Amino acid sequence: MHEMGIVSGILSSAVDAAEKEGASKINDVRISVGVLTEIQDFALQFAWESLSPGTIAEGAELVVTYISPVSKCSQCGTEFEHDRFEIVCPECGNFVCEQIKGRELTIDSIDID
Repeated sequence: MHEMGIVSGILSSAVDAAEKEGASKINDVRISVGVLTEIQDFALQFAWESLSPGTIAEGAELVVTYISPVSKCSQCGTEFEHDRFEIVCPECGNFVCEQIKGRELTIDSIDID
């Protein structure tokens, strides 16, 4: 389960950032995850609940926002949302498109006390 490694990195980064700010507790960590990463919410939550005990993030909530795939047509410049398989420009029908959203994994915010 590669989510354990991902959450380990998120937890480590969040704890380091919170401790640098003099925090005694993390209340929640908000992340954005691209749909095309195929990272599953239930696996993230399981990993968070498994790894956070014993840290200042124990009891904190992991809030996940999923980012839909978006591509930009190389021919007409149209930006459009799509699913994982149908990546065709809705304006001109071009198949050559650059993906600009949908594979990110970022920590957006950390709420601390």
